[in-house]
Amino acid sequence: MVVGGALKRWFLAQTYDALAVGAIWLLGLWLLHVPWAPLWGGLGFFLQYIPHLGPALSLIGPAIAAAVSGGWERLVYVLMLYAGIVIVEGLVLQPIIMKRTARVPIWASILAPLVLGMLFSFWGVVVAAPLLAVIYAYRARLREERPEVRR
Repeated sequence: MVVGGALKRWFLAQTYDALAVGAIWLLGLWLLHVPWAPLWGGLGFFLQYIPHLGPALSLIGPAIAAAVSGGWERLVYVLMLYAGIVIVEGLVLQPIIMKRTARVPIWASILAPLVLGMLFSFWGVVVAAPLLAVIYAYRARLREERPEVRR
């Protein structure tokens, strides 16, 4: 029961994060006049569910479309947009959304993928966010059941 609720909240947080990233892709590509911006924004939304590989895959289509339609200058702008999205999503959006939805502290949502990635490579990064959601759900349940546990 605790695990199911924690994973549900994590999935909800991941969906909010993906919606934000897809919207940023859509807006940025639309402002850069990249062809098929709605398609690339939607693809960015769906690929956001694949940890670390998905955001990189979401760059391929817009980069090719920008290079074909606007040359090197537009391609450079798309690459800058991608870098901005990755930085904002990884350091701002995801930690804030995880804190509000899955009740995971910001410091933990930044630190856990780094540590688990060093220890367990790719799979450590993949399981870091849902594992944090489950750990903090059990922690909250323990605090409810045993009020003497120090907060």
